[in-house]
Amino acid sequence: MNPVQLNLFANRLESVCDEMGAALRNAAFSPNIRDRLDFSCAVFDATGELCAQAAHIPVHLGSMAFAMADIVNRMNWQPGDQVILNDPYLGGTHLPDVTLIAPVFFSGTLQAFVVNRAHHADIGGDSPGSMPISTNLLEEGIIIEPDHLQRRGVIQQRLWEHLLAATGNRQESEGDLAAQMSANTIGVRRLQQLLADQGVEAFTDGLCALNDYAARLARSALQQIPDGSYGFSDFLDDDGQGNLDVSIQVNVSVSKGTIVADFSGTSDQVAGNINCPLAVAAAAVYYVFRCLMPRQTPACAGAFRDIHIKAPRGCLLNANHPAAVAAGNVETSSRVVDVVMGALAKAIPDRMAAASQGSMNNVAMGALTAQHVWDYYETIGGGMGASARGIGLSGVQTHMTNTLNTPVEVLEQRYPLRIEKYSIRTGSGGKGHKRGGDGIVREFLFLAPAQLSLLTERRVHRPWGLSGGASGAPGINRLNGNPLPGKCHKHVKAGDLLSIETPGGGAWGELVEQ
Repeated sequence: MNPVQLNLFANRLESVCDEMGAALRNAAFSPNIRDRLDFSCAVFDATGELCAQAAHIPVHLGSMAFAMADIVNRMNWQPGDQVILNDPYLGGTHLPDVTLIAPVFFSGTLQAFVVNRAHHADIGGDSPGSMPISTNLLEEGIIIEPDHLQRRGVIQQRLWEHLLAATGNRQESEGDLAAQMSANTIGVRRLQQLLADQGVEAFTDGLCALNDYAARLARSALQQIPDGSYGFSDFLDDDGQGNLDVSIQVNVSVSKGTIVADFSGTSDQVAGNINCPLAVAAAAVYYVFRCLMPRQTPACAGAFRDIHIKAPRGCLLNANHPAAVAAGNVETSSRVVDVVMGALAKAIPDRMAAASQGSMNNVAMGALTAQHVWDYYETIGGGMGASARGIGLSGVQTHMTNTLNTPVEVLEQRYPLRIEKYSIRTGSGGKGHKRGGDGIVREFLFLAPAQLSLLTERRVHRPWGLSGGASGAPGINRLNGNPLPGKCHKHVKAGDLLSIETPGGGAWGELVEQ
C-alpha cells in the first residue's frame, strides 16, 4: 500500500469503531452508556491483535489489547456468534464492565473480531451500583466466564435469563445488552463490506502494513527517551479494609526504544478491592507511552510491540483469583499512570506532566426495595497536572477515564436525587510556575433512603508536582458536613447531603513571586 491507501484503510477501520460506538450509545437505556459514554469499541484481527479502536476509554481498550489473544484461543467461533464475558481473570477488568465479542467471517473464513465493552451499574453486586467495599470477587456481582450469548445467530436463552435474573432493573439491563449486541452486528457488517471492497489478501496486507507503520512511529518516539533505568514509587491511600499506604513501585528500563516496565517491589495483593489483573496494569502503561507517540500513530498492536510489562504474580497489579478488583480498574490503574509518568519525568522532565487528580472519584448509590429499585454510578472529574507546556485543566476526567459527567437534568429526572452544587473547586490546584488544574465540588441531596458506596483516592496522598511545583489539594468526602473515609459504604436517608470535593492537579515549576 502507498501512504494514501494506508491512510484510507486506517480511517475505514477506525470508522467502524466510531459507528459501533454511535449505535451503542443511541440504543442503550442507561445513563452510564447514553450520557456518560462509559463504553469502548475496537477491531481485532483473527489472532486477537488490536487493529483499530475509537477514542473511547484507555483502561477498557488497553486491557482488551493485552488479553484478547487468550480469549480468541479459548473459544470455538462460528458465523453469527457473540461471546460475553466480564471475569477479570479471564480477559475482563472488573465485573461491571461487560464485554461482547463477535467474529467476522468472510468467504467462510474467520478474518477479524469486533468488540465492545460497556459499564453496567447493576451487575448483581452486594450493594447498589455494583461497586461495593468488597473483599472477594464473588461480592462484586455475577461473574461471566467467556461464553456464547449468541450462537450462530440464536440468542442462548438460558444464559440470557441467568444474566438478567441477577440484576434489579431487568428492562434497563436487557436494553443495554441488546444495544451491545446491535453495535457488534453493525461492526461485523461494516468489516464484511470492507473485505468485499478490498479482498481478503489486500485486507490482510493492509493490517500488516498498518502494524509496521505504527511500530515505526512508536519506535521513533520511544528512541527519544534516553537509555537508562528510571524508578519511581507512589501510594494508594488504603484498601478500604484497614491497609494503609499501599505501595506501587516501577522501574522503567529504556534501551534503544525498547521499554520494560517492571513493577517488582509493589505491595502484595490486599484484602480490599484495589487489586487488579495484569491486563489493567498493562493498559495504564500502554496509555502513558501512547501519549508520547505522534498523534497520527494508528491505535493497533504494532504501536505496543516494544513495550513489555512485568509484575510478580500475587502482587497488587497481578492479583490471584478470587481477589476483589472493583477499584483496581478505576483507582489502581490511575496510580499506575502516576508512577510510570513519575519515572519518565526523570528521563524527559520537559515532556512529562505533574500528577493529575489520580482518582475517578467513584460514587455508587441506589435502593433495592419493593417500592423502588434503582442503581446509579458515576465518576467525577478533577484537576489535571501541569507541565512545562502549560497549566493543568480544571474539572476534567484525566488519564484512564474518558467519560462525561451525567447531566444534572438526566440525573434528577431518573433518580430520587437533586444536585445542590456543581462547581469548580477554586484554589485546589497546586501552585507553581504552571499551576495545576482545580478539582470539582459536586453535592447530592438524597430525596429517598438509599445505600451509598464511595471508592475514591488521593484523600491522603496529594497529587505531586514536578520541577519544584506544589502538590494539588487532596480530595474530601462529606456526609451532612461530616468527613467520610475515601472508601466506605453507608445507608442514607431522605434529606442527607453528600459532598464530594475532588483533588486538584500538581503544579510544574517553582512559583516565582512578583
